[in-house]
Amino acid sequence: MELLFVVVIGASLSLGIRYLVPGRHTHGVLLVPSIGAAATAVVWVGCVWLGLPFDGGWIWLIALVLGPLTSLALALALPKRREAADAALLSQLMKPRVAA
Repeated sequence: MELLFVVVIGASLSLGIRYLVPGRHTHGVLLVPSIGAAATAVVWVGCVWLGLPFDGGWIWLIALVLGPLTSLALALALPKRREAADAALLSQLMKPRVAA
């Protein structure tokens, strides 16, 4: 049950990150929160495997910091990569065609 709570909180924090970081027009509404939720769940499960108790404060702190930080890294890197890919596609589409 705690996993559900931590995933929802991680997604909510990542949704906030989506609106704080510039360049949100380059990706969909749910991409950053989805990455944040998935990263939070993976970190939580990793902490459980390492032996941290469910009711301890460290597992919550670690999961709710590293999950949204992952989505922050994605939100900062995605616009640059998207603009570069769009520019490369545009230049490829603008090349004159050779008639065969």
